[in-house]
Amino acid sequence: MKDYETEEKKQAAADVLFQYSKFALACIGNQVRPCDLRLHLMKEISGIETSLKKASSAPCSKPIPESSSSVVPMLDR
Repeated sequence: MKDYETEEKKQAAADVLFQYSKFALACIGNQVRPCDLRLHLMKEISGIETSLKKASSAPCSKPIPESSSSVVPMLDR
């Protein structure tokens, strides 16, 4: 039974990683910051009118990196 629980946790982690990678690709594809896309999705789900713009007026703690080379060091951790 313990092996089943371990496999279930591995699958759950893989599912979360897959969903987050789709989110990250959506951010990159739309050239928006993750916080802007999250806000857009929350508004859309709530039925509030929203538009996703590349240049948002709302401040965000993390800007979009200019190049993919800034992401590489994070993968080594």
